[in-house]
Amino acid sequence: MNSDGQSFTKLSKDQPTILYGGIALAMLASAAVLWLATGEVLVVLAYSLGMAVLLGAALVFERLQSPKEFETLAVPDWSVTAAAIESFANEAVAITDRANRLTCANSAYVDWFGSDTAPPNLPLDRASLEQLVRLVRQAWRDGHAKTERIHADAGSASWTVSANRTGRGEDHLIWRFRKIEPEIADPLAGYDVTGPFGRMLARAGIEAAITGPDGLIKSASQGFAARAAGDPNSTLAGQDFVSFLRSDDRERIFFSREGRSGTPQTLIHVPLDDPDGPPAAGPEEAPSLMLLVDSGVGIGAGWEGAGQGTAQLEGLLAQLPLGLAMTDRDGRFLFANDAFLRAVDREERGLPAFPTDLVVRDDKAALSDAVRRHGRGPATAGNMAVRMSAQPEEPISLGLAGVRGMGEAAVLLSLADSSQETQLKRQVAQATKMQAVGQLAGGVAHDFNNVLTAIIGTCDLMLLRHTPGDSDYDDIQQIRANSNRAAALTRQLLAFSRQQTLRPEILQLPDVVSEVGHLITRLLGEKIEYKVQHDRNLGPVRADPQQLEQVIMNLAVNARDAIQMHRGGSGRISLTTKRINMREVEQMGSEILPAADYTVLIVEDTGGGIPAEVMPKLFEPFFTTKEQGKGTGLGLSTAYGIVKQSGGFLFADNVKGTGGRIVGARFSVYFPVYHGAMPEAPQEPVEQASSEWSGGGRILLVEDEDMVRAVAERALARAGYEITACADGEEGLQAITAGGQFDLVVSDVVMPGMDGPAMARAIRESHPDLPVLFMSGYAEEQLRKDIDIPRMHFLSKPFSVQQISDKVADVMRAIPR
Repeated sequence: MNSDGQSFTKLSKDQPTILYGGIALAMLASAAVLWLATGEVLVVLAYSLGMAVLLGAALVFERLQSPKEFETLAVPDWSVTAAAIESFANEAVAITDRANRLTCANSAYVDWFGSDTAPPNLPLDRASLEQLVRLVRQAWRDGHAKTERIHADAGSASWTVSANRTGRGEDHLIWRFRKIEPEIADPLAGYDVTGPFGRMLARAGIEAAITGPDGLIKSASQGFAARAAGDPNSTLAGQDFVSFLRSDDRERIFFSREGRSGTPQTLIHVPLDDPDGPPAAGPEEAPSLMLLVDSGVGIGAGWEGAGQGTAQLEGLLAQLPLGLAMTDRDGRFLFANDAFLRAVDREERGLPAFPTDLVVRDDKAALSDAVRRHGRGPATAGNMAVRMSAQPEEPISLGLAGVRGMGEAAVLLSLADSSQETQLKRQVAQATKMQAVGQLAGGVAHDFNNVLTAIIGTCDLMLLRHTPGDSDYDDIQQIRANSNRAAALTRQLLAFSRQQTLRPEILQLPDVVSEVGHLITRLLGEKIEYKVQHDRNLGPVRADPQQLEQVIMNLAVNARDAIQMHRGGSGRISLTTKRINMREVEQMGSEILPAADYTVLIVEDTGGGIPAEVMPKLFEPFFTTKEQGKGTGLGLSTAYGIVKQSGGFLFADNVKGTGGRIVGARFSVYFPVYHGAMPEAPQEPVEQASSEWSGGGRILLVEDEDMVRAVAERALARAGYEITACADGEEGLQAITAGGQFDLVVSDVVMPGMDGPAMARAIRESHPDLPVLFMSGYAEEQLRKDIDIPRMHFLSKPFSVQQISDKVADVMRAIPR
């Protein structure tokens, strides 16, 4: 019996065997006595059989009472188990049975998960609950399972979990949860002065230590430990930094251990706050890098040797990637490293006299006061926002720190070199602006095309009533010619916004160059030398040959105008094609050009180059440096749009001659090499019948612009068609649903309310074979991608009376009869 009065007595496995063996011997003895007494064999057999039956029944009854070999099990004492698992440090331990019921748990488990929940049904996130369910199955199957990390449903707590099958019948699981402590980032991880960096500083006569906001040392270089404590392996952590230093009546700083027999030190205090993080309330809240520069001056030598320490410091600062400069107490520059010169865009011109010469006028007074304030009094540090003269639109953070004991040097200026970041920002801003201008240009071109369609169509209708020689004939022709010129400008706008219709082909750049060669020669004149050079094994490209010819012509004309403006009309233009493979592109390190094989077209001139202030605006529409009336400003923007719509890239830069002088501009057009299947050879053109269609037909005309609708209606009615004109998509759909029978639908694409494609889809539900002819000022290729309607035809705006009549006739002729 235990203290609770429970019985733990059990029969051994041998006791049943001995008991029933004795009974069997007694039965044999009684049978022998009976045989001797009676002499009857049958009586003895009957007696023996009966006793055997009784013995078997007793054995069966005993087996049923003790199924495990007569073993009587004790009731488990969970209080002992609970006391045992309570000793697990930093772990939550729980025991569950086959039904996942909590049998026993320690206090850590109760604190973390509560006493009314049992694994795997714990307050965890969904992914962690799924992990525990899989862990339970694996533990019951394999006897052991473990998962590396589970997370709480609320909060940031996480644990590692293991489960082991246990018990006499292996009918329980022991769960162990170990909390994962979050890693705390060390703010001083990037400033290790105990290793090679500290030894490098020591060789330069500079000892370094990292101190906390409380002035206690966090870590120190071996050189500092050797001079401060006499043992280079001493950590000095937790000791007061100031306790290792002393000063004399002349405010010179010495190591306390060396005393005045040592060399004076120059102390530089560098706050180690995060320049990209939120500003600290003051330098006293951040850890600090303490630099002690050996001035090399003995006792009584005065300050004549201070320049040696300053020179050592300048040598160190010159190697750092952070832009650093030093000024005297009056604010005059003494030194600046290369990173500082790059940050203020003064690499070639050098430093000015004062820091205020670097900033805009409004910031001069504030910077001057800050430099004087940090140059006098106790050493302080801080930051201020200033705007550099080279980049007045982008404020930057300038760090100022007062330094003492360095002779003339009084203020240390720090400035991050953000030239690459600034360049990237400009590129992103330029790309965003170009995209916005492109969208605006496309919208203006679309609306302008509607106006031009009405003007050109009205002129065509008026010319039908006038013959050459009439007083109004020449005026109408002049209006029509100017309208066609305006239509060409809208096509250029659409090219810039990449919304024009392209018909790409697989071609070789030298073939296109040779096609326009005679035109370029005629445009350039006799004073400009024109040179063409083609590389071998050029890859084919996929582009619209006519649009590519326009790109080459625009670049050539732009180069000619530059030569005429800067060199009086004499110069040289070279046009080169070359192949660049993927490896060469990777070596270029361009962030814009993807790594691939390219065929490049290069147009180079000797026109004096592109000014730096013009370069960012070079491809903007309507931007020109030519005189009034000598350029529209759409030549380069059109070329840019065509190249981008063709999947290529257009870059502009300056060409430098001897001595680094800029002599001209260079435009490089990169087209990806086409690696697909080559198209079949074009078939011989088949002579087609006349475009005149004399069969007539019923046409549903849908156009929201009144003037365009009127011109189209008159043009088609003149061609013999029966026209039903509607002002919007809803009206056009109603004409169909009302029972109207039509052979063709002619519709605008963009309309208020129901647009053309939506109306066409609704019509196709009841008339699936009715063809549709869309009229639009946008690109056909893009519209076909967006609309995707079978048996769809396209007519680009602006169009003439003859063009819409011919297009409708072609569509009507193709309708099966």
